[in-house]
Amino acid sequence: MQKNNQHNHEIGCTVCKVDSERYAVLDSNKILIIIVSGIILTIGLYLEFFTRYHLFAQILFFFVAILSGYTIVKRGLQSLLKKQLNINFLISIAAAGAFLIGHGEEGAAVIFLFFIAEFLEDYAEERAKKSIASLLSLAPETAIVRRNGKEIEVHVHEIDVGEIIVVKPGDKIPLDGVIIKGNSSVNQAPITGESIPVTKRRGDEVFAGTINEEGYLEIKVTKKSDETLLSKIVKLVEEAEKQKSKTEAFIDRFAKYYTPAVIILSFFVMVIPPLIFGLPFMRWFYKGLVLLVISCPCALAISTPVSIVSAITSAAKNGVLIKGGNFIEEIKNTKVIVFDKTGTLTEGKLEVTDIVVFNAYPKEELLQTAASLEAKSKHPIAEAIVNSAEKRKISLVEVSEFKSIVGKGLKGKINGRAFYVGNKSFFNDNHIVFPVETVKKLENEGKTVVMVGNDSQVIGIIALMDKIRDVSLSTIRELKKMEIKTIMLTGDNERVAKAIAKKLSIDEYYAELLPEDKVRIVEKLLEKYGHVIMVGDGVNDAPALAKANVGIAMGAIGSDVAIETADIALMHDDLSKIVYLIGLSKKTISVVKQNISASLLIKGSFAILTFPGIVTLWMAVAVGDMGLSLAVILNALRIGRKK
Repeated sequence: MQKNNQHNHEIGCTVCKVDSERYAVLDSNKILIIIVSGIILTIGLYLEFFTRYHLFAQILFFFVAILSGYTIVKRGLQSLLKKQLNINFLISIAAAGAFLIGHGEEGAAVIFLFFIAEFLEDYAEERAKKSIASLLSLAPETAIVRRNGKEIEVHVHEIDVGEIIVVKPGDKIPLDGVIIKGNSSVNQAPITGESIPVTKRRGDEVFAGTINEEGYLEIKVTKKSDETLLSKIVKLVEEAEKQKSKTEAFIDRFAKYYTPAVIILSFFVMVIPPLIFGLPFMRWFYKGLVLLVISCPCALAISTPVSIVSAITSAAKNGVLIKGGNFIEEIKNTKVIVFDKTGTLTEGKLEVTDIVVFNAYPKEELLQTAASLEAKSKHPIAEAIVNSAEKRKISLVEVSEFKSIVGKGLKGKINGRAFYVGNKSFFNDNHIVFPVETVKKLENEGKTVVMVGNDSQVIGIIALMDKIRDVSLSTIRELKKMEIKTIMLTGDNERVAKAIAKKLSIDEYYAELLPEDKVRIVEKLLEKYGHVIMVGDGVNDAPALAKANVGIAMGAIGSDVAIETADIALMHDDLSKIVYLIGLSKKTISVVKQNISASLLIKGSFAILTFPGIVTLWMAVAVGDMGLSLAVILNALRIGRKK
């Protein structure tokens, strides 16, 4: 009964408007059919049971069956021609059988109520699609662009990459780009799910659909309207909704065999009791029809997809992009979550925490020497030391005979004197003695140590640390409450890894790893535990993310690579979304189980009650099909309320 009405969305796209308007017309047509059929059916029932105009009543019932059953019968016949019998075929047979034995009122009711059930399913499916597509309406269809010295308003489709657009305070940002003038607070809730505004300055990226809350901005466009991050999210969510979860795929396979089996069983119920036991044919023919309607797996068929779609849509609105329903099922089963350290548990930005000097060497001069050498390097440590000098307004000096030794350090001359900046190995290679206990103490605190020295001695130590995210500790605590094992992977040395793991109460850690080492460890964990989630930045960790059952990428708002490579992308750097995801997964699977159990229980009970004649065709379709489908849909929509 589910139809693929998927289509690609573009911001402000007129095609979308036409498609949604077309659906609105079809929707109103279905409502009109329901109203007209309902009125005619009511008149027919009055004539059938309260007057003598029985023939006229049967004509009205037949008209109701044609009006509300045309598409149902058509699809049923198509399935017969394809030799792939479906639900529409079952209902068509049941309705036709009811008319043949003189129960036109029940035949009409079966078709009419089934039409309503289909309408409800279509409504639920379209509501889920509109819910995610509504994100697109957050981006305006037009933008103010500067051309030939003038500011003109044009459709976003007409704006090319590289053009300059103007966004005034309070307006929505129409396209992805980079700020070239101005600063402001930008509400990124449509992308990240976080309503707290983010300060944006010149050189910062901004995204279509976000809201410029304060300042005047001039933005250089970096993506066309159909390539923006918001557009990409909607397309990926639509693709995710098309992918079947394991449960859904199983039910689909089951239905292929179930429908023919039901037809055969109903046929036996119709003919065996009269032929073998001499029981009344009309009575058992009617019971066979009831069994046919009861057995329609409508509610069972939609129980999983409507729940999964509701979960995926809800997650997208909360800044979590799930690439398929199977990942929702996998999350619930996880026993181990593996975190990459840098940029995941930590912010990924080193900061100078300690400056230790020896022999009364001036701290500012030590930092000046280190920063002057590091300024010629592009390493993150170098950047942190140079930034520290700039914050203290320490000017850099000229360095001559500069040389970089990969993985160890730097050396060069300042005012004709040689200086060294690097790690322990670098100073050992140059036979310069360093204070081992001081280095060990700093490393035990989880800090990265950079030594500064001259030809004869170490003159000081600069310690740096990657700041732990504020939410990391609370997230790990919540995972422990769920009895989920936490493991940290890092390329840092043993002491730094141990210190971070201790601060966060992480169960296990692995240090001094290369990217291929991380893949190997994930493979071993899969062998040991069966289900493993890997959380990383989606770029450096891509191989390990791909190897895990579920790969989750952090901070995907600025990374197309992360969105493409991960199974799940967190648009904001918020680790607490991991806890949210597990809760969403458990709730979704719980709802799926409730829906499947209710479908099987009610249909099973009705099937048994058919034989003593308690269940009629009316009850079969009103409660066992339409009513049950409505209950399943309403139960699934509860998932969308999870925050």
